[in-house]
Amino acid sequence: MTILVTGAAGFIGAAVVERLLGRGERVIGVDNFNDYYDPGLKEARWRRSAGDPNYTTVRLDIAEAEALAALVREGGVTRVVHLAAQAGVRHSIDNPFAYERSNLAGHLSVLEACRHAGRPVPLVYASSSSVYGARPLEGQGFRETDPVDKPVSLYAATKRSAELMSIAYAGLYGMAQTGLRFFTVYGPWGRPDMAYFGFTRKILADEPIDVFGQGDMARDFTYIDDIVQGVLGVLDNPPAGGEHRLFNIGDSRPVGLMRMIEVLEEALGRTAEKRFLPMQPGDVPVTFADVSGLKTLIGYDPKVPLEAGIPRFVAWYRDFYGKVSR
Repeated sequence: MTILVTGAAGFIGAAVVERLLGRGERVIGVDNFNDYYDPGLKEARWRRSAGDPNYTTVRLDIAEAEALAALVREGGVTRVVHLAAQAGVRHSIDNPFAYERSNLAGHLSVLEACRHAGRPVPLVYASSSSVYGARPLEGQGFRETDPVDKPVSLYAATKRSAELMSIAYAGLYGMAQTGLRFFTVYGPWGRPDMAYFGFTRKILADEPIDVFGQGDMARDFTYIDDIVQGVLGVLDNPPAGGEHRLFNIGDSRPVGLMRMIEVLEEALGRTAEKRFLPMQPGDVPVTFADVSGLKTLIGYDPKVPLEAGIPRFVAWYRDFYGKVSR
């Protein structure tokens, strides 16, 4: 297969690229290496696979529809994994038009590129647990059939809008599509805007950490290797043409924010100074994935609990940022 991966220098994208190359696929990676967070980290992720002869990198904004369509059409692309997006709930409050371009225009560009490829190109794309909005922690987790009509951030609204665009394109043009609602992905090579990453930097610098929601929040922390397992599983099992599927992809074991901090403190060998603050606008109290749908389709079975994943992240952090205190 020839697989185009958007967001190829991102956290999840780089891990997916590495795994695809490891099994002998030809990969075309697209990324614009923007400065939402340190481009140096994105470059370092990209370098992990840059020397592979089956890997081609194209620096491109996915909202450039004609260029993206030409790349898919002329590059012999047979499948697309669309992971590029403007991430971050809080960032969307101050920079709304970045989300319009990347998450709406960008997603539409990907759909159009697949539509006009001249061959069937099954699409796997990233959605988000944010579409579920503010929900209480109850039952067996959020289900794909739950209502998702009350987003609490622009980021969530754009991700749900992308899902609706994909549903329409699947029906109109016979496209095979699978959307994955990611739940709090973490691990080595992660995103610096995520809480566990920022907490690590501040704790090692002897700075206080801001604990929002008074610490009374929970997240379905999902380790990067488990996420990649799920992405490749649905990539290898596309639906029929004209079918659109949505799946949660998470750990299905939500962990309280204070427990995450405790595990991080243990891994770092330090105690954090904590500043307890109210919930921030656009944030949600809990995420909790029901993954039974993905389990039925591909046998999805997340393996890495937070107590194992956080120490792996800390080991990577100390190695990558070698000047930090040990």
